[in-house]
Amino acid sequence: MPNARTHLLALDQGTSSSRSIVFDAGGAIVAMAQREIRQIFPRPGWVEHDPREIWESQLATARDAIAKAGLAARDIAALGITNQRETTIVWNRATGEPIGNAIVWQDRRTAPACEALKQRGLEPLFRKKTGLVLDAYFSGTKLAWLLDHVADARAAAERGELAFGTVDSWLIWMLTGGADTASRSHAVHATDASNASRTLLFDIHEGTWSDELLGALDIPRALLAAVHPSSHEYGHTRTDLLGASIPIGGVAGDQQSALFGQACFGKGQVKNTYGTGCFMLMNTGTVAETSANGLITTRAAQPAGPAQYATEGSVFIGGAVVQWLRDGLRAITASSEVQKLAESVPDNGGVMFVPAFTGLGAPYWRPDARGAIVGLTRGSTIAHIARAALESIAFQSAALLDAMSKDAIAAGGAVVTELRVDGGASANDLLMQFQADLLGIPVLRPKVIETTALGAAYLAGLACGVYTGTDELAAHWQIDRAFHPTLSRERAGELMQRWEHAVGQAVG
Repeated sequence: MPNARTHLLALDQGTSSSRSIVFDAGGAIVAMAQREIRQIFPRPGWVEHDPREIWESQLATARDAIAKAGLAARDIAALGITNQRETTIVWNRATGEPIGNAIVWQDRRTAPACEALKQRGLEPLFRKKTGLVLDAYFSGTKLAWLLDHVADARAAAERGELAFGTVDSWLIWMLTGGADTASRSHAVHATDASNASRTLLFDIHEGTWSDELLGALDIPRALLAAVHPSSHEYGHTRTDLLGASIPIGGVAGDQQSALFGQACFGKGQVKNTYGTGCFMLMNTGTVAETSANGLITTRAAQPAGPAQYATEGSVFIGGAVVQWLRDGLRAITASSEVQKLAESVPDNGGVMFVPAFTGLGAPYWRPDARGAIVGLTRGSTIAHIARAALESIAFQSAALLDAMSKDAIAAGGAVVTELRVDGGASANDLLMQFQADLLGIPVLRPKVIETTALGAAYLAGLACGVYTGTDELAAHWQIDRAFHPTLSRERAGELMQRWEHAVGQAVG
């Protein structure tokens, strides 16, 4: 039965900010609110967030977005949550208090633990069950670290007193009960399959937490959340938080949510999100394809039904390289200035920038790599470095699509013919044109580039009856601009060779 209320609220909790967006039933943005969150760097390679700040900023933006839309909470049909995925939070079930800061997906402190698991010969087991590589990127070793380094945490976990969650679970808990004493008994401890599949603890084929993997990491099962489809009624928000109780109908990790928001519902469709990092996903349908080219296999966001999968490549430093130009090098005062600076020179002047500040992700998986700027001459300027920094985002993404295409063809799939793009940096025309030039296929930017939040709204809308199915959602997707390649394939190949040479120096 169609829902009489048609507005949807998406909570988009990201690495650098918390945002809330109100969408109408057609997928158009009605209002948006955003607040930055602090990045905490206790030691080199460590990255943390304050879970309380995550919650408070997210709640504040939800209130702001509803108010800006001129609506009341009772006008919202459902709420969807999308989130930075592998970031790890542990809290006390009785008090709702976190036992420490969240360990962010970028954090590298557990790289030695991952290496130790590899030395024990466990990587094939993790790869087979989770679709992931053994890397500090994922949640499992972060959780084990917290249990071992916070006083009494392991004993409390074994007594069933603690809860573990990725950011979605933390927000669900706080929205449904959380720290409010009277409501705490109603707090829901849940996640969806797309987020669960990023923990190193979830068997993506069976759709359950794996006792074998929990044993390998010495993690008590009592910590874990219930796992549901991405489109599902998770619970209802506390009335006092937003002014009325709103059903929570959609939950998905940010990249799977963007794949859904881009209407990539067909096998072989690919999207790339240009955010703090870059994340490319290909829909592989009901088949969990294993990559021979450095990619990972993950659960896709979906309504109830047969499990849906995707292959994924992750670039750790995408748009964050522009933040470094602003905050580290002080080459610009605002991120929006980078295109003008980069366009002030005709090309990169031979400069290549490998932004491996936290190692290199797919398809290289080199945690030991570090940032490198190569090809500098006396004629190099800050503009050349800025252009090389911007181009590094496209080079890394081109390496991902090359790996993804090889896997798809090896599995009997079709050649990729277009790339759908979204995220903040996709608004940069210079970057998108260079991306099309490197790839040799059209790069399609939709009218709504906030597809991560849109995916969460769509999932919530499906759960509460605003939409009848994915065919209706696919009809909403519209192109804002198509970028067509202008470089010869020979020249693009030469540039990619130079990029791979620079990568070799960064990992040397």
